Amino acid sequence: MVHTLIIGSGTAGCVLAARLSEDPGHTVRVVEAGSHWAHSDDFPPELADSAELPLGDRASWLWRYSVALTPDRPGTIVRGRGIGGSGSVNGSYFIRAAARDFAAWSGETGSRSWDFGAALPYFRALENDHDYGDHPGHGRAGPVPVRRIVRPTPLIQEFGAACRDLGFGEVADWNALPGGPESGVGPVPCTVGPPDASGRRHRIGPAHSYLLPALSRPNLTVQGDTLVIRLRFQGTRVTGADCLIDGKPETIRAERVVLCAGAIESAALLLRSGIGPGEQSAALGIPVVAEVPVGGWFTDHPEIGIDYRHPAPAGRSVPLEYVLEFDDIEIRPYTVAFIPGAYRMGVTLMRPTSAGSIRLTTADPLTAPRIEHGYLETADDRTRLRDAVELAGQILESMAAEPLGAAGPVSDRWLRDRLGTSQHLAGTCRMGRAGDPRAVVDDRFRVHGVAGLSVVDLSVVPVPLSRGPQATVVLLAERATAELR
Repeated sequence: MVHTLIIGSGTAGCVLAARLSEDPGHTVRVVEAGSHWAHSDDFPPELADSAELPLGDRASWLWRYSVALTPDRPGTIVRGRGIGGSGSVNGSYFIRAAARDFAAWSGETGSRSWDFGAALPYFRALENDHDYGDHPGHGRAGPVPVRRIVRPTPLIQEFGAACRDLGFGEVADWNALPGGPESGVGPVPCTVGPPDASGRRHRIGPAHSYLLPALSRPNLTVQGDTLVIRLRFQGTRVTGADCLIDGKPETIRAERVVLCAGAIESAALLLRSGIGPGEQSAALGIPVVAEVPVGGWFTDHPEIGIDYRHPAPAGRSVPLEYVLEFDDIEIRPYTVAFIPGAYRMGVTLMRPTSAGSIRLTTADPLTAPRIEHGYLETADDRTRLRDAVELAGQILESMAAEPLGAAGPVSDRWLRDRLGTSQHLAGTCRMGRAGDPRAVVDDRFRVHGVAGLSVVDLSVVPVPLSRGPQATVVLLAERATAELR
């Protein structure tokens, strides 16, 4: 029996495994459904270059899910599968959630423990900011390297100039105090290495910054190709997990279990284990352990993609060098090509009022859950996106870019035809007070009504985040370490 069983080696799992195993008397076992890459050289080479988004249709390091963005707009989302999870395949974007996000978060938990002032010491401790490490609110001694692109590509230079011409100020540091600038245009802090001789920057995800340096510890075991089927209980206390290891059944016993499988898989595992809406569990023949609203609410960032042509030469850089922020909109001039011969500008609503849900259709662990995003359900969301798309059109016009596709007024149908997602799904195991009809875990990550079980990943975030989630997930795991030691 181990002290702590961690299910999932994504961002949160890597951080927790490294931190908890710092105590040599505490045994930690990590199980991962994907591949276990024990050394940097074991990682697929496609994951090394931060200029790539290695999300191809045949990539073995991805989970793939069919989703309903709206009732009549299907889509597909992916998640990282393997050591480091999505942190090993993402765009390396590392902007902290804003102070207003943490204020809303604290409001949901009913305590000040999740306001920005409480989060700031953890942000400082986890980062090694190569640009602003000596500035207030920053750090230089943490495991996470943070860098910004000093010389943006010609396309991004034009984007920045167009935004400034429209009256937006320059933001040098999105992670600056007090709690992040509210609006402006500026470089994205990224978790990348310095440029090599060819100008390439390596993606440095949580596996490299946390887990790999800890693998030599005798009290830490990491096991790949292990699918967790369900959790085991004695009454309402978790005692371990039933797994398939290389296709063979095995039960792992543990004093404590921490789910770090991500907002989709953590929720699905709870539901398969009888922790969820009782009526849904009973309908699938799953014995009810605890009636908790797992999967009843989640949020994600709806994104409208505008493809365009521009004469600027393609550059080898991170996928997002700069972003424009205003109100609750983020406009993203991607440097990677989503379609041949064209660029894409993403127009993203960061605090949508629409919400989605996830539920099982069968108890079979090999069947993906039903995921319904519920995008554009509120008039407010549609109005804010329409206005933002019109501003993006002004930026493209200032850049002398040529938008592709049918022109015309930005109607609701126009939005749906171009609707995508930022793939930042969060909140399926929402944090909140006992008695909150939407809460699954408390403010210390413990599942309501179940002993010995915690959830530590993006699934617990109870509010939409106005920035991308990677920095927040690292923060979550660092904070959870203090609770679980």
